[in-house]
Amino acid sequence: MSNLHIKKGDTVKVLSGKEKGKTGKVLEVLPKSGRLVVEGLNIRVRFSRPKKQGEKGQRLELPAPLNSSKVMLLCPHCGRPTRLGLKCHNCGREIR
Repeated sequence: MSNLHIKKGDTVKVLSGKEKGKTGKVLEVLPKSGRLVVEGLNIRVRFSRPKKQGEKGQRLELPAPLNSSKVMLLCPHCGRPTRLGLKCHNCGREIR
């Protein structure tokens, strides 16, 4: 079990992997698995079957969870990635 300090609605930057360097807003936090879902990143394709007669199947693009160790919180004041603490280590202002 992981103790996540990143909350829903925070803006984060991806540090490693295929989405490296991209930023996005956190949509969902999964603390038991230590993962989080970021808007528009790590997109996976799912296919849904037709439910009724004559209905077509659909191709759904959904964001999949990322490991929390691969992202870093962006400071709301200076916009730079920062380690979490009471204050931003870059600009010295309070994060929350």
